[in-house]
Amino acid sequence: MPSQVFPEIARVDARDKVLGQALYGADINLPGMLYAMLVPATIAKGRVGELDVRRATETAGVVQVLSIGDFPTLRPEISFLGQPIALVVAETIEAAIEGAEAVTAVYEASPFVALMSSPGAHRVPAEGFSTGDVESAFQNAATIVEGTFETPTQHHNPMELFGTVAEWSGGRLTVYEGCQNVDAVKGALAKALNLSPDAVAVKSEHVGGGFGQKSPPKIQTALVAQAARLTRRPVKLVAPRGQVFHIANYRPRSIHNMRLAANAAGRLDAISYDVVQENIPDGGFRSTGYHEDIARLYAIENFRATAADVHIDRQMPRHTRGTHPFPAGFALESLIDEMAHKLGKDPVQFRLDHQAKKDIIAGQPLSPHFLNDCLTEGAKRFGWSKRVPEPGSMRLDDGTLVGFGVACGIFGASMSASEATLRVRANGTTRMISSGHEMGQGMLTAIANVITQGLDINPDRLEIQLGDTTRGPQIATVGERGTASCIPVALKAVHALRAKFEELAGSNPPAGNLHEQLARLKRPYIEVTATELAPGQDPSALKAFRSGGRAGAGPDYPGFTSMSYIAQFVEIHIDPMTRRIRMPRAVSIADIGRVVSPRTAKGQMYGGVVWGFSTALREETEVDPRFAGYLNDDLADYVIAVNADIGNIDVGLIDQPDPRINSVGVKGMGELVMLGTAPAIANAIYHATGKRIRKLPIRIEDVL
Repeated sequence: MPSQVFPEIARVDARDKVLGQALYGADINLPGMLYAMLVPATIAKGRVGELDVRRATETAGVVQVLSIGDFPTLRPEISFLGQPIALVVAETIEAAIEGAEAVTAVYEASPFVALMSSPGAHRVPAEGFSTGDVESAFQNAATIVEGTFETPTQHHNPMELFGTVAEWSGGRLTVYEGCQNVDAVKGALAKALNLSPDAVAVKSEHVGGGFGQKSPPKIQTALVAQAARLTRRPVKLVAPRGQVFHIANYRPRSIHNMRLAANAAGRLDAISYDVVQENIPDGGFRSTGYHEDIARLYAIENFRATAADVHIDRQMPRHTRGTHPFPAGFALESLIDEMAHKLGKDPVQFRLDHQAKKDIIAGQPLSPHFLNDCLTEGAKRFGWSKRVPEPGSMRLDDGTLVGFGVACGIFGASMSASEATLRVRANGTTRMISSGHEMGQGMLTAIANVITQGLDINPDRLEIQLGDTTRGPQIATVGERGTASCIPVALKAVHALRAKFEELAGSNPPAGNLHEQLARLKRPYIEVTATELAPGQDPSALKAFRSGGRAGAGPDYPGFTSMSYIAQFVEIHIDPMTRRIRMPRAVSIADIGRVVSPRTAKGQMYGGVVWGFSTALREETEVDPRFAGYLNDDLADYVIAVNADIGNIDVGLIDQPDPRINSVGVKGMGELVMLGTAPAIANAIYHATGKRIRKLPIRIEDVL
């Protein structure tokens, strides 16, 4: 049975972070360390003809310039602007930068496609999905709404840049860097440098934000490792943000054509959905993923989706927080609102009336969920009953237009095979070696809450080790599977240790907490190792996990599908003269199963609303079609939400376990928290102005 309600505890990593004692990848300083800087290609496509490094090698402080031929991963063929063509290694960062700027290249340039609209761009179809009889549903529909929705190219901008430190010792490589998947980095390094995996260690104790950007292995990691091998000294590289924009993954621009049909009874009956996105050939971000979550959001039996890529010549787009459901949900939730208005129905009640109980993709039941509770609780907290339905009818005394908006979000609840080792010592300390990555989302605090609620130990002397391949295999902390994977195995370890102690102590255990009891029993420590599988997995998944293979599962498990849900309510104010858009308040209510760390879960939700506002009204990466590069590649020009943009945010959690997904009943929330905010804002703007805006980000000129 799922566990009891968990109390709120303080963040266990807060003190170290406030005091600057939490170590990130670039914080590592080693004796004799050198500093590196990348040299980026200045064309979008073609080939390096000649590379002149003479002036760079003559720069004071430069130790070595490594280029094509020195690295197995550096090649003369250029696929995107900013692709590394050389690495300058120096005694100081200043010398490395000066040396990198002195490297020149002669290129053989080729024609390139910068944008989906550029000459030469063409649509490449991808696999679609269809269920039910969509054609008949639209032919017999009483009401149809449709639209074309656009979401822009956007970049993740976590505070921590791409920092890598590499050190060799006795033929073994150790890399320190912030990432979300150290096992994948270890495997990529072993392959690129022709090493045994046992000769590679990757450590990522803390990550200063990831949001999907730090999931795949970075281009720079193998280069820094090779530089350290050739120079026989530790090497550090921190890529400037402008370079990160060009070498890191990003959210691709996408265009969504969607039609929604309702029958004579006012019930939603069918969706026809076509999506196209920018991508590179054989890119890792599937256009087929856009329909997979939203098809499970409401009870709509007839669903047809088609998908395609438009190939461009930039770096690979990949997962960004909210991944596919963010842009797909912007389209769907905007049309749901439009349909409700057209039918004369309340947008909240309209969603309540379409509660989904079946997964139409996997053809099986949805696990019990509480989206309707999210909507009901959110409407109550927000004061939705005060909404006057007619667009443009609500104003403040000074003429400010007021709009209320609502939208929902959904994301698959995934898990992974996992393992944890728990040791309690008689000296008063406890150590948990587990799997995953602490990116600020609160995984350390969630694990600590499970341990301290289940064992009578000293909470201030608890050490939790994550993100270190020398401690054991590590799950990829992506796709909402982090907490859902590490928490059940942590609870299992707690139960195993308690049982082992009871067997040791017998029917008359000594007094004191667990440390004191061990001391009185003259046992220096007690230790257990626990493993956990996702529903439907067999031991082969655990074997894959231990060898760095794919060990994830879900959200469709044998016999059921599990999803996480959220409902977003926003109030929007629009100045009657300047048309400036403000969000004075928002309410966000989520169903993530059992809440293991209430404080950090709420923190994620606050951040999700802020990022949702930012994606809706601020963020767009400007691509220069002349060079296929990014114009606003810094935090001065890439506009994001700031404190002055954000009003009061009220968040809440339903805290009802999913009894089928795991022993704790916990589901993920990292991707979920920003979903629904953008369409809720767009719907509120419609309520305030009567204008339907279908392109993000929404600008002042859109509401003039």
